Amino acid sequence: MNFHMTKHGFDTETEFGTLHISSNEEKGFRPYQLMVASIAACGGGVMRKVLDKMRMPAEDIAIDVKEVVRSQDDASRLMKIHLHFTVIGSDVTDEKMPRIMELTEKNCSMLQSVMGCIDVVKTYEIGTK
Repeated sequence: MNFHMTKHGFDTETEFGTLHISSNEEKGFRPYQLMVASIAACGGGVMRKVLDKMRMPAEDIAIDVKEVVRSQDDASRLMKIHLHFTVIGSDVTDEKMPRIMELTEKNCSMLQSVMGCIDVVKTYEIGTK
């Protein structure tokens, strides 16, 4: 990836178009939003694969970012993210979800990358369509 400075931040060209990154959310995605999105989407993608391997394919997985806590210092680093997964699948049960959550965390590269630096709280519910 190549990033180029613009008047309001940085841009990069992707196969899906231009990604605008800026500290001004009126001009592009803020960097912390991209980090939270990467962690959430990685977790959801891994969960989908785990469910498929366990022969419990998901009809839908929704991820709600319930909370983002940033430090009060100058860097405003991410300290905590609360991800709430709503999983819809006919074979998904409460008894199986702790193992699914464990495998999701273990195999999600983005979650593993921030372990020990950001408190990532993961909760779930089994939804219905």
